Amino acid sequence: MKNETEMMWESYSETRSPQVKEQLILQYLPIVKYVASRMLMTLPSSVEYNDLVSAGVVGLIGSMDRFDVNQGVKFETFVLPRIKGAILDELRILDWAPRSLRAKARKLDKAVGELEKELGRSVTDVEVADWLDMDYDEYNCIQNEVNSAALLSLDGAISDETEGSSCMYDIVENTLVENPLKNIENRELKKVLLDVIDILAEQEKLVISLYYYEELTLREIGQVMNITESRVSQIHTKAISNLKYKLVDELLA
Repeated sequence: MKNETEMMWESYSETRSPQVKEQLILQYLPIVKYVASRMLMTLPSSVEYNDLVSAGVVGLIGSMDRFDVNQGVKFETFVLPRIKGAILDELRILDWAPRSLRAKARKLDKAVGELEKELGRSVTDVEVADWLDMDYDEYNCIQNEVNSAALLSLDGAISDETEGSSCMYDIVENTLVENPLKNIENRELKKVLLDVIDILAEQEKLVISLYYYEELTLREIGQVMNITESRVSQIHTKAISNLKYKLVDELLA
């Protein structure tokens, strides 16, 4: 027997009724608010929560018009990346991360990568600050700024020299169809990733585990580790930078 939500979707698919559409929007509005709240944690204080929610609602409404109830996919699964994409599009329009900030991010990434290659191990914040001939407090401030810019959109436009510009949605594979080769590649990639995570500093491993596996917020991680949320943010940014360079080295070896 169909539940109320399934009946609303069936009705909307057949009639495109504005009244039913409004009911569905209200039904899924908590998802938009959840995504906006999680993303707001990594953004500067100048970004307004209501702006993120408004952009997310735009993504929600657009997804409703493209969703096919006969595909056997839950709407929650279908809509989540599109809500994130709509919010990221709004952030790009707001231009909240200036070029100078992105330049600082590249500078820190390069410093961490070069210093780790020289020392052959994970490096501390103090070592990176010394490498950059920078006061430690100044380095911490830059780390906090950079962390607020650490967003990556999978929904943005991509460019191909032969086929021109397109959207990631145009080339993403059908995950409903099993791909044996992809399964093998995923197993190998997971093994490499676990090996790389294992050589991170203990603090970095703990933050990665609590953030991505236990899905704790930065504030909650700070409470668990008895450190400030700002410090957790710095450790997370440094861990991601370390992982990026170590993965490149491993995959190209």
